[in-house]
Amino acid sequence: MKSLIRVTAITAILLAVSAQLIFAQSALEIVRKADLNMRGESSESEIVMTIVRPNWIRSITMKGWSIGTHYSMVHITAPARDAGTSFLKRRNEIWNWVPNIGRTVKLPPSMMMQSWMGSDFTNDDLVRESSIVEDYTHALLGDATIEGLICHKIEMKPKPDAPVVWDRVVVWISKDDYLQLRSEFYDEFGELVNIMVASDVKVFDGRKVPSRIEMIPVEKKGHKTVMEYKKLTFKTNLKEDFFSVANMRRVN
Repeated sequence: MKSLIRVTAITAILLAVSAQLIFAQSALEIVRKADLNMRGESSESEIVMTIVRPNWIRSITMKGWSIGTHYSMVHITAPARDAGTSFLKRRNEIWNWVPNIGRTVKLPPSMMMQSWMGSDFTNDDLVRESSIVEDYTHALLGDATIEGLICHKIEMKPKPDAPVVWDRVVVWISKDDYLQLRSEFYDEFGELVNIMVASDVKVFDGRKVPSRIEMIPVEKKGHKTVMEYKKLTFKTNLKEDFFSVANMRRVN
């Protein structure tokens, strides 16, 4: 009888572990599909970023290019004082070209979480040194509804040594089109720091994606940054050699 109880208990534990593994794999696959839907194998974009503060508002227009998760470039086209400034990612290296001083600067990992151009987004948000697929473990928390869409609610925790400062990130991804509609970023003390909200879903190049993304710092009243995609295509002829330091200086 004791042996039977012991076997039953072990079986129950194994079933519970197996269930957790299945959910973990499902959560990872959901995040992977959402990331691929927004990023694509390659992309070109035109974006307007609006930085909102209690006493002022300013806008930055930019172009962006990417191949997968290893290559990306952002080039500012306006305002005039910032035009020509570019940011480049080649695998694990991040570069910044500042035409006003004629210098190319290699950004260390310590700068990834600093504000990008005075906005509420970080350098990492724009050039994506970290990966929501590769640098986190994922767990399904259940379902929730965002703007009338039923979503998977997923908790992401950074893997050891991942280039991530957040203690955890909770994301909401729509079940129908794998749209990442909301993200909450928590620090090591469990405090909510930033909320990212995606909305205004449009079809770009035959693909549904949110065209408006807001980053809202929780404890800074009247502060937010809005990114709006004006153009976005996923059918590009980009090659890896496009993403060079030399090209970063002359791209337009």
